[in-house]
Amino acid sequence: MAVFRFVYQLLWGDLITIPLPGGSTLGLSLLVLLLIPSGIYFTVRTRFLPFRLFPEMLKIAVEKKNKTQKDSISGIQALIISTATRVGMGNLVGVVAAISVGGAGAVFWMWVTALLGSSTAFAEATLAQIYKEKDPLYGGYRGGPAYYIHHYFHRSGKAFPDRRAGRTQRSCQFPHASLRTKKGSGRKRSVIAVLFAVSGLICWCGISQVIGNSVSSAFENAFRIPPICTTAVLVLIAAVIVLRKNATVKVLDIVVPIMAGFYFLLTVIIILMHITEVPGVFVRILSEAFGLRQAAAGGFGAVLMNGAKRGLFSNEAGSGSAPCAAAAADISHPAKEGLLQAFGVFIDTIVICSCSAMIMLLTPESMTAGMEGMDLLQKAMEYHMGSFGVIFIAVVLWLFSFSTFIGILFYARPNVAYLFGDNWLSQTLYKLLALVMLFIGGLAAYTFVWDLGDVGIGLMTIFNMIALIPLSRQALSSLQEYEKNLR
Repeated sequence: MAVFRFVYQLLWGDLITIPLPGGSTLGLSLLVLLLIPSGIYFTVRTRFLPFRLFPEMLKIAVEKKNKTQKDSISGIQALIISTATRVGMGNLVGVVAAISVGGAGAVFWMWVTALLGSSTAFAEATLAQIYKEKDPLYGGYRGGPAYYIHHYFHRSGKAFPDRRAGRTQRSCQFPHASLRTKKGSGRKRSVIAVLFAVSGLICWCGISQVIGNSVSSAFENAFRIPPICTTAVLVLIAAVIVLRKNATVKVLDIVVPIMAGFYFLLTVIIILMHITEVPGVFVRILSEAFGLRQAAAGGFGAVLMNGAKRGLFSNEAGSGSAPCAAAAADISHPAKEGLLQAFGVFIDTIVICSCSAMIMLLTPESMTAGMEGMDLLQKAMEYHMGSFGVIFIAVVLWLFSFSTFIGILFYARPNVAYLFGDNWLSQTLYKLLALVMLFIGGLAAYTFVWDLGDVGIGLMTIFNMIALIPLSRQALSSLQEYEKNLR
């Protein structure tokens, strides 16, 4: 436990503390020091991609899907899977926590991290496409950071084909030599790639327990349903889906657009009900973003870092999670999937997180004083929509959390395969482990496992960035080629 706490503090604690005027301090964690500069770097190198190519992102999202491989998924389906895992508890409870600690100004810094994270998400998703391979178990394609990390550390001969501009398209159509070797022979693995895959599997097990606990708590508050009943139904439905070969994508295709659409629609209704107060909310966000209200109390550091940390945790850009879905896309050019995943960060933070923020900030502060977490959000919804609001948040949390669970098991597929080879036994055993964790989490909250998820995603980010930054020139070349084709 001492070692675990040390790693947790190293990743998420204040590694550097900078004193600010007015007695405030700015604490910078290792992940913030890694992801924010990386986001700035990718934003500059892509020539401000989130702004410049936003119309192209929308165009790709609605274009006709042409798949070339049986059982493969389209680019937009890969976006739906990554959105399912991004749009989760972080968009509800995480936003509430950021505003509770950092005030309304934290929302502004969440927006900033999303805009920076979009370029990082583009780079890692494009690399996942470049280094994808055919999936012999599920059909279609697979890949992700474990695969491009592997090739970064084993670049030799045909195992590391030329990815310079002008050849990226070909490498997408004809993926690189498979990581699998001849039957009966061993396979050389990269230590960093193994560490990434193990960190991911640990992280997703931890998140499974958090999901179970959050859903059972919300339903107990809204409907007075005993946790054991909610958890049993949740695990049963999840098992039916995840233990079938290709049910995941079909379910998420339906659930994700519905849940995100209804949440967005309800937020628009609430905004229209309080339309005269909206300008004041934006003034409050911008004024508090730079600590103007908190300056006397020395709160600027809390405002900035809570917004940044929550934004990074919510959109997952740089963590290496979304590329596990991006690699599975059957799409005509690697950069197109990169642009779709950059658009996914926009959906997660600029749209969904902002919805939660508006619900919170349009509620009188006196009504939510002393409250936190899900209780605070449900109280805000009760103010806007009465008892229906409490029920709606419980149902939305169930949908957000359930889709996250289904999505992370899709992420686990290529990582389990990288570690244990192509066999159904290892795939099924990991799914059963995640279902057990989901069940345990629904009955009791083990904070150690909650923190385990944070440590897992932190380590994933470290290992992913080791290869992402050096390999980024290939993603940039792919973008240049794609834009040249457009012209």
